[in-house]
Amino acid sequence: MTLMAITSALFLGILTSISPCPLATNIAAISFIGHRIGRKDHVIISGVLYTAGRVIAYVILASLIVSGLLGTGEIARFLQKYMSEIIGPVMILIGMILLELLGSGFSFSIAGAEKLQEHAKKGSLWWALPIGAFFALSFCPVSAGLYFGGLIPLSIEETSSFLLPFVYAVGTALPVIIFALIIALGMNKLSSAYNKVSAFGKYARYATGIIFVLIGLYYSLINIYGINI
Repeated sequence: MTLMAITSALFLGILTSISPCPLATNIAAISFIGHRIGRKDHVIISGVLYTAGRVIAYVILASLIVSGLLGTGEIARFLQKYMSEIIGPVMILIGMILLELLGSGFSFSIAGAEKLQEHAKKGSLWWALPIGAFFALSFCPVSAGLYFGGLIPLSIEETSSFLLPFVYAVGTALPVIIFALIIALGMNKLSSAYNKVSAFGKYARYATGIIFVLIGLYYSLINIYGINI
């Protein structure tokens, strides 16, 4: 396992977390965590449990996909032979999704997630765990592209069904962890911090989209068309 792969997984997770749809679910989670502001320890614990829920969901899903693909001999041989040719077009597609050129009308959410959050507000802080898992599996174009098109191929290439998905999941929950600390320190800092994250997320997403498209074109020219640049 290379440091570059771990860093890439973390970056993909952070980029996912500050994209519009996942950021919205994270903010919804923050609202759940924030109503416990009277108990700072409960705020921190809720943030940790929410992160754990996302980790469990992403790691289990990635493990099933990666282990299943690597465990099938024909698929493993196919990936070993054609992965270098596939990665270029996949990166171009991810870049186009990040630039909002594809998939703007697609979204997938687990039924009952909003109702779960409403019930959770009336219950114990342990509800943060299933909320994290449910929100993690609510995919939109950006999160689906980064998870299935970025993390999964990286995990297959590195033969990692746990570590890389774990690092990615922690990255997706970083805003909640940070905002939980902000809430614990003082609500008056929450609004300005949210605005800064939202603004940074937009520019980071577009910049990454352009980079993905350019790298995807580079890999496609080399591995598919045999053109050395």
